Amino acid sequence: MPYPEIRPRRLRRNAAVRRLVSETRIDPAELVVPMFVKEGLAEPRQIASLPGVLQHSRDSLRKAAVEAVQAGVGGIMLFGVPASRDECGSGGTDPNGILNVAISDVVSEVGDATVVMSDLCLDEFTSHGHCGVLTADGAVDNDATLEAYAEMAVAQAAAGVHVVGPSGMMDGQVGVVRRALDAAGHQDVAVLAYAAKYASAFYGPFRDAVESALEGDRRTYQQDPANLRESLREVELDVAEGADMVMVKPALPYLDVVSAVRAAVAVPVAAYQVSGEYAMVEAAAANGWVDRERVMLETLTSIRRAGAQIILTYWAVEAAQLLRERY
Repeated sequence: MPYPEIRPRRLRRNAAVRRLVSETRIDPAELVVPMFVKEGLAEPRQIASLPGVLQHSRDSLRKAAVEAVQAGVGGIMLFGVPASRDECGSGGTDPNGILNVAISDVVSEVGDATVVMSDLCLDEFTSHGHCGVLTADGAVDNDATLEAYAEMAVAQAAAGVHVVGPSGMMDGQVGVVRRALDAAGHQDVAVLAYAAKYASAFYGPFRDAVESALEGDRRTYQQDPANLRESLREVELDVAEGADMVMVKPALPYLDVVSAVRAAVAVPVAAYQVSGEYAMVEAAAANGWVDRERVMLETLTSIRRAGAQIILTYWAVEAAQLLRERY
């Protein structure tokens, strides 16, 4: 007796059937929106290379945080833009520095309604734009930088942050941050380790957003885009040092890394859809070359399908609203 004719298209016949059998879905609670706050701003300011993304004032940041909560996003990642910088990035450790006061502002506004995260790195605060303290010959001093990270982590925790995100790719950073938090009585503050952060060409618009002073590159401490096994080693070390979550950055050019990391660890895996990924789509959509909303959701779905449980994206609020309408 011949087999019946197999027609996979039966499960694609209309939107209801496609929705029923969809293998990968994104929940708004899995999305984290990065937000920038600039010291001294009276009104929010558009970032030219990131259409739709703002440098916030402290007041507008509070309002944006409430809007994000109302959209259902899972978290907010905060970045500070100080009015002045110095060689050691002291604004990052100053309890009255812009990032620490912004953490306090957002936590006081939204409480535990979403997860308040903060970037734990010196690059926004240093006059040279590197992620750490420099030696006399201009190299990044790993161990001196770790001391600053420990102090910065405690300052952010004291401001009320739920999750710190050490992103400088210094050796031993997770262990140092974890020990500093525990010693200061902040055992409940979680660590999202930027475990696999590549020396990528996709960060350009972000550097506009934080007004980075960087000249040169960060290839001596961020990863070579050619390497996958190195990421697994970095992730293994971070988990062993106490990372509660690990992240791959960027996302789309490194979906194979996301998948490999997901298979290697039991902790939640995040991926950061970085500024260059966002800006490419926005530019193409502005020229009428792509369907913006479809590409937005397709890219996010690809990151989720690769295994990221948490996605940092500048589209988080808009995507969350679209997803709630869809499902």
